[in-house]
Amino acid sequence: MDLEIPLFPLNIVAYPGELVNLHIFEPRYKDLVRDCLDTDQHFGIPAYNGKTMSHGTEMMIIKVEKVYPDGRMDIRSRGLRVFEIQDFYDPWRDNSYAGGRVSVLENDMDSRSDTAEKVLKLSKELFQWLNMNEKFKIDSDSISYSVAHKIGFKLDEELKVLKTLSEHERQLLIIKHLEKLLPALERAEQARERIMMNGHFRHLVPPSF
Repeated sequence: MDLEIPLFPLNIVAYPGELVNLHIFEPRYKDLVRDCLDTDQHFGIPAYNGKTMSHGTEMMIIKVEKVYPDGRMDIRSRGLRVFEIQDFYDPWRDNSYAGGRVSVLENDMDSRSDTAEKVLKLSKELFQWLNMNEKFKIDSDSISYSVAHKIGFKLDEELKVLKTLSEHERQLLIIKHLEKLLPALERAEQARERIMMNGHFRHLVPPSF
């Protein structure tokens, strides 16, 4: 399905279901927000990686948290659906902001229990390493989107998750990443401990031959 919507390119990846808080200060994007509010329209956040834009997420404004005297706004929005950009115009139609035609993509949200359990296990191990285990909540309906921002992915890796239209395949990407990251953290911690012990008296037990 194709849509024509306002587009707000940002150097972030927004995921379906994610709550995204935005501070709107540029005049043209203040216009975009006002137009969306007036017409009950959604907008899109295409992920800009510094070179290209190909995919993004359709967003719904759920609340205007604050309006400043100079017209700046703090808004809360929620991600809805992944899209691929077909046409991008800046400016778009008679507006000051960008927009264009996007294709909403089918997204297979089914996952396998064994894969989902492994993502949860590895993610919790990482959060424990970071002493942040209680700060993150994971949505069981969309595990990959819940953890993708929290496991050290670079922007292009987050974008790869967005472009992967199968929950099972997204979970496999996350497992692969965490299976590399966690041993590296363990090696770094062991190195730190060895460095801290350098120059100290150590109680070592020699091997028996």
